Parts: sequence; structure tokens; C-alpha cells
Amino acid sequence: MNDTTSDIYTVRSLRADEWPAVKELRLAALQDPVAPIAFLETYDNAVSQPDSFWEERAARAAEGATSGVQQFVAERADGTWVGSVTVLLEEAGTSDWAGFPVERRQGHLVGVFVRPEARGSGVAKELFDASVEWAWGQGAERIRLIVHQDNPRAQGFYRKVGFVPSGVVVPLPQAPGEAELEFVLERS
Repeated sequence: MNDTTSDIYTVRSLRADEWPAVKELRLAALQDPVAPIAFLETYDNAVSQPDSFWEERAARAAEGATSGVQQFVAERADGTWVGSVTVLLEEAGTSDWAGFPVERRQGHLVGVFVRPEARGSGVAKELFDASVEWAWGQGAERIRLIVHQDNPRAQGFYRKVGFVPSGVVVPLPQAPGEAELEFVLERS
């Protein structure tokens, strides 16, 4: 298990039976003011999903799952989840969600969220550290993420933890004139 502990939070892989907490945290994330540019999912769509959707989502990204997906959570001592990030493994020779070719095995960080009251505490860095460690352990040659061009707060954090723009721009068909930028962390 990838567990890291600070004085305030424990960062760990989620367990499949924790789907209610997965659902609660995702719905909170989708109500954040930057949600429209941070996530490809809407609150209205997510809240309408049946429990089976959340059960499957948690099982697919849980510790020990063989799906090539791992979700990490930051949890307070009282059990409250304050943040999360999910790592998707992308295989060379496939195409990603936007139709771009995947040239080598890589980790793709998605669903990054930290509750407002925990921002600035270092928990996001701990989540990223655990995610990066897991991806390297799975044989990833690089790790990437996609961030909206109009999300400077997130871009600043990603730079701070070592990610750099790759130059890849992903147009958003659902929002003409808007784009997302790929940031990468190369294995050293």
C-alpha cells in the first residue's frame, strides 16, 4: 500500500468499499467554482448516477485493482477525505481520451481536487508524490496531466511539483476557442 502520513493527513490508495466517500468527494469537487474548467464531468450528470456507477468507479481505481487505474485520497484523522487524485496508465500504441496517440507507457493524472479548507497545507503535493511513485512503480516512462488554459492556480501548482508544459494543446470541442494544455514529468 502506498501510504504517506503528515501531521494532519494520511495519503493512501482507496479501498473498493469506500464508494460512498468517492461519490461525496467527487460531487464536492464538481461544485467547486473552477469545476467547469477543471473537470470534463458536470455535477448534474454525476449526481444523477446510480450507486452502482460509484461502486464500479471505486472498484476500478481501488488498491489492488488490475485495471491500470489507482485513486489516492488524503484523509484526516477523523476519516474525512480532503483531497484526491487518480492515475490512469496509458499504453504505448493506443489513443488517449482526446484521440491523440500515446507514444509510450505513461501515467495520466486526472480528477485532482483538494477541498478549499485544505489548500495550501501541502496535501496536494503529498497526493502527487504518492501518485507519481505509483506510476513509476507501474513502469511509466513519463507522467502527464491536462489543465485548462485559463486555470493559472493549477498550472502554478503543477510547475511547483516539477511538471512542465509539453507544447501539446488539446482543443475543447464542447467549448470552441478554449483549450487545455498538457504538462509532463519525465522519469529521471
